[in-house]
Amino acid sequence: MKKINIAITGCGHGELDTYYRLCDLLEKQGTPIDLLIITGDFQAVRNQEDLGCKESPQKYKLMRTFYRYYNGEKKASVLTIYIGGNHEAVNYHQELYYGGWVAPNIYYMGASNVIRYKGLKIGGISGIYKPFDYHRGYYEAPPYTSTSSEEKVSSYHLREIEVRKMFSYPYKLDIILSHDWPEGIYNYGDRNWLSRRKSGFVKDMEEGSLGSIPCMSLLKHNKPRYWFASHMHVKFTAIVPHDDEGNETTKFLALDKCLAHRDYFQVLPFDIDDAFAEDSNVERAVLLRCSSTMIRNG
Repeated sequence: MKKINIAITGCGHGELDTYYRLCDLLEKQGTPIDLLIITGDFQAVRNQEDLGCKESPQKYKLMRTFYRYYNGEKKASVLTIYIGGNHEAVNYHQELYYGGWVAPNIYYMGASNVIRYKGLKIGGISGIYKPFDYHRGYYEAPPYTSTSSEEKVSSYHLREIEVRKMFSYPYKLDIILSHDWPEGIYNYGDRNWLSRRKSGFVKDMEEGSLGSIPCMSLLKHNKPRYWFASHMHVKFTAIVPHDDEGNETTKFLALDKCLAHRDYFQVLPFDIDDAFAEDSNVERAVLLRCSSTMIRNG
């Protein structure tokens, strides 16, 4: 067996330079990072058109740093994978529904996907859960204008088809990524601390509406070793036990957004088989591609 180091971040918010500086610093200190995972709000903004397709208050409509990696001015120093959140250039992500390379060494996992990296099976679901859009198909398409702002928002809402695709994957996953938290995950960690730290969460926790109900169903179905998320702008950990003879658990980690003195970056070691040690790329696994009628019709 060989150990590799995987870095996980909270909401990306376009801060690629910061993440790669941290990775480079860790390598100089003797902890090389093999893979960087960004759990949503990556903000793959290539140009002003993309910026107009990002849903956020006007004061946050900034180009940030991704375009420099897209145009070749810079290159990611660490292989990077990410999922989408609720502050993205939705037009660009719609071009890559099944996922793909958005820049050299940076891979978007698509609306839902499973990839393999050095033998690790990693699943991801983009977007956030809103029950009123969950059972609908996709109907949104650019160009997005002031009259289609509602479609821009609904385009990043999780759809049932993505969860069904993940349920169809026949193997236990090592890692699953989501942007929002599986609903009820707070019951498996320090709920009292979370209530004190984020008092605005209390009502949603009492009502069972803080996170994604479908994601919790997927967690209990697949029983991954790890689940990483962000969205709520606070670090939170939990351990979910599974009712089986193997005493399996899922370790949950949510991280904060990228700001000074916040917990937005964490490195975890993973054991991999020697046979996969030299693999240096991501391999996309095959999920069921459902019919265009199921995917596209609203």
